[in-house]
Amino acid sequence: MPSEFALIDRYFRRPARNAVLGVGDDGAIVRPRPGMDIVVSTDMLVAGTHFLPNADPAGLGWKTLAVNVSDMAAMGAEPRWALLAAALPAATESWIAAFAEGFFACAGEFGVDVIGGDTTKGPRNFCVTIFGEVPEGKALLRSGARRGDEVWVSGAPGLAALGLAHLQGRTVLCEPALTSCLAALHRPQPRVALGLALRGLANSAIDISDGLLADIGHILEESGVAASLHQDRMPPDALQACNDTALAQDCLLAGGDDYELAFTVPAERHAEVEALANTLPLALTCIGTVTAGDAGQIAVLDANGAPLSLERRGYDHFGSGMA
Repeated sequence: MPSEFALIDRYFRRPARNAVLGVGDDGAIVRPRPGMDIVVSTDMLVAGTHFLPNADPAGLGWKTLAVNVSDMAAMGAEPRWALLAAALPAATESWIAAFAEGFFACAGEFGVDVIGGDTTKGPRNFCVTIFGEVPEGKALLRSGARRGDEVWVSGAPGLAALGLAHLQGRTVLCEPALTSCLAALHRPQPRVALGLALRGLANSAIDISDGLLADIGHILEESGVAASLHQDRMPPDALQACNDTALAQDCLLAGGDDYELAFTVPAERHAEVEALANTLPLALTCIGTVTAGDAGQIAVLDANGAPLSLERRGYDHFGSGMA
């Protein structure tokens, strides 16, 4: 069985393109570009909480880094460097090789240098710390939403949660929806290009990890405002993918694991966002308006303007179930 250091050298040591010093010392050395702020984030993925124990290792490798890259996108930052700490129940080389392949495929796609980390034996979990750069004072924050802003969302929220529901036997999806939902679950696409384009355009932004309503709620809480969202303006993909309307709506509004961006933009800049959607290209949907009211309050209105009664807004890591 290979040693810890042999595994690192074989599967996780790659040349660092943008670091002064990468893997191999007690610490890495990075040098930010002039005029840049450093954005730092960390996320942990734990078996049974964030992924199924039998998850495909290559897809899991991609997702482990992608969810962290998504945090950079939400801040309008360019992802640059990452560290990976991993606990593995056994040094199974075929599994580790597939995981590393997916992890470094994501790193290559988004220009991230993997500059260090740690490995140990234990229940399978992964923790990534990522660093990005953004021009000084230009980061997108959750605290910038203003009354009258439009609320927008990228892509198709709800598909990843539907994919998980299918794997858990809570629904049965048919093709081509099944392939789309499983791709959204296993290989989320961080919206880095969108995040960079939103600098100077959006007043606030967040990535959708715990659920559309929960994460928009974080923007509203930090900004001290409320919002009205419209059910009939939501991206229709989740509702079209599943015959169980109640489940599909729950996945859309509260499912999470989407890693799309939700953001607010002044209403007078609506046309700029529409143009951006065509340029990227990426579906961008205006789903509501920021209003005065109690911080974090969200009203989801039906087609007649009546508020919906919703059981939940998102995932709770100390509740039940799996994200």
